[in-house]
Formats: sequence, structure tokens, C-alpha cells
Amino acid sequence: MLKIIAIGVVALIAGVLIFAATKPDTFRVERSTSIHAPPEKVFAMINDFKRWGEWSPWDKKDPAMKRTYGPVTSGKGAHYAWDGNNDVGQGSMDITESVPPVKVGLKIDFVKPFEAHNTIQFLVEPKGASTAVTWSMAGPAPFISKLMQVFINMDNMIGRDFAAGLANLKAAAEK
Repeated sequence: MLKIIAIGVVALIAGVLIFAATKPDTFRVERSTSIHAPPEKVFAMINDFKRWGEWSPWDKKDPAMKRTYGPVTSGKGAHYAWDGNNDVGQGSMDITESVPPVKVGLKIDFVKPFEAHNTIQFLVEPKGASTAVTWSMAGPAPFISKLMQVFINMDNMIGRDFAAGLANLKAAAEK
């Protein structure tokens, strides 16, 4: 009987590992919203790391988070690093592309709770009296990430924070 249970456990673990291996090698999470403010105003809030505190969902998760800024805080070459609680982790971001008032591209490097290196893009598009904002993150999905995806829906987990951040951005820009 013990042998049958052991074989079952090994088969279950093997099945989970094989299923994880079939997950895509990359991931992408994207959320959008419409903001009743000019694109220049919205762009300025995204393009300046010192203004992220006005809308970032992670600032609310850890108001005591330690922040450090590079000599440049907005536009291409801007640098920002954080070290926070378990909800926000530790990492850094660099603005790699800044095209006023339509696009901000970032490189984001996570240190904790796990190492990851991804790209972020904000697209800011005028739509009549409103501005459409799309926030996306993409990157590689190493095997450990694929294994996590068997048990956790990464799109929902990250997307929830993006949706909250966009709602905060909307509220701040529409003031």
C-alpha cells in the first residue's frame, strides 16, 4: 500500500512538472483605462519617478518603503530603486525610452521576493477629450515562473496591481 501511495505522489509531482514545462517561455500582462485629462498631464506623471508616489499601487502597500533616486528622475536615463516589505519587495527601474507625450519604456529588475528582469511600457494616446493609457509588462518565464503559474494566475496577480495603479493615476490626473 505504501508503495502505491509513493508511486502516486511521484506521478503527481512529475505531472505538475511536465505541465509547468508546457507553459509559454514569456509572459505579458496589460491593463488599460481612459483618463479625462490631457495626454501631456498624464505623461508627466508617468515619466517622472518622483511623481509615482501620487498613483503607484505599491506606495499604498508599503508607505514606509525606502526609495532612492538616481541623479536623473524623469525621462530617458532616470533611475529609481525601492526596498520594501513582502508586498513590494526590492528592485529598481530605469526609463529606457521617453517619447513625449505618448510613450514611456522601462527596464525593471526585481531582487526580492525573487529575481526577475522585465520590460514595462506605458502608451498614452489622446482620444477626444480623454486619454487612453495602457500599462504593460513583459518578460521571460523561466521554469520556476512556469511552475508558479500552475498554482497562481500571474495575469490576475500583476493585473490587479496595474488596475489599481491606473485607477490611482486616473484620480490624480483628473483632479
